[in-house]
Amino acid sequence: QVQFVESGGGLVQPGGSLRLSCVASGFPFWQFVMSWYRQAPGKERELVATINGALVPNYADSMKDRFTVSRDNAKNTVYLQMNSLKSDDTAVYYCNRPYALAAWGQGTQVTVSS
Repeated sequence: QVQFVESGGGLVQPGGSLRLSCVASGFPFWQFVMSWYRQAPGKERELVATINGALVPNYADSMKDRFTVSRDNAKNTVYLQMNSLKSDDTAVYYCNRPYALAAWGQGTQVTVSS
């Protein structure tokens, strides 16, 4: 059974940083492209960043200068380092496999507020 467990969210002031983690299980992690997504209140879920098995990242244009995606295939974990956070980054963050979507995890809440 494919499963994703996201963690690392919280309340942070504008300009602050957070590092999110997503532990995946139930499939050969290293073979799959992984992505981070987010969903803000009242908005559609959107793609944030993607990383393939060769550790090549790709980002949504609005985030590529502030966010860094990485993965540890030995730990079945994908990370999202978020810097210079803005109030617009407030959302629930999820990970998934963009080319073989599975059931969504519970996500991790990120709230950027002073």
